[in-house]
Amino acid sequence: MMKKYISLALLVLMCAFAQASTEQGGQFKNLGPWQVHYIAFPSTFIQPTIAKAYDLERSNYKAVVNISVLKNNAEKTAQKAVLTGEARNLIGNKQELEFKEVVDGDAIYYLAQIDFSNEETYRFTINITQGKNQQVLKFQQKFYVD
Repeated sequence: MMKKYISLALLVLMCAFAQASTEQGGQFKNLGPWQVHYIAFPSTFIQPTIAKAYDLERSNYKAVVNISVLKNNAEKTAQKAVLTGEARNLIGNKQELEFKEVVDGDAIYYLAQIDFSNEETYRFTINITQGKNQQVLKFQQKFYVD
């Protein structure tokens, strides 16, 4: 019962972010056969019980990167893939991204965390591989300490 509650709460949180990003033009890119949705946000946005359930560290100086890979067709079916990547700040300091796959019903998403300082900007490069298909997602995000 608790797991369903946590999954539902995380889903609501992600939907809220997805809705906000859609209103701003959406945070997704069409990459080859996929539509890749992405968001990066401070880990303090996640409730403690949800963070614990997904083994995420909540901190004023930690961010969560959430990636969803969907088949680029009318159904937008969630896809399993292998994600690797890095985040570099503007002076070139690099953090490797270690993604965890989360499967919740028909939804599949990939979570990673990075450390950041107030008003620090990161450029993300994420390699997405599924069989012989490989695409690269690039985006930039500025983080603020709560």
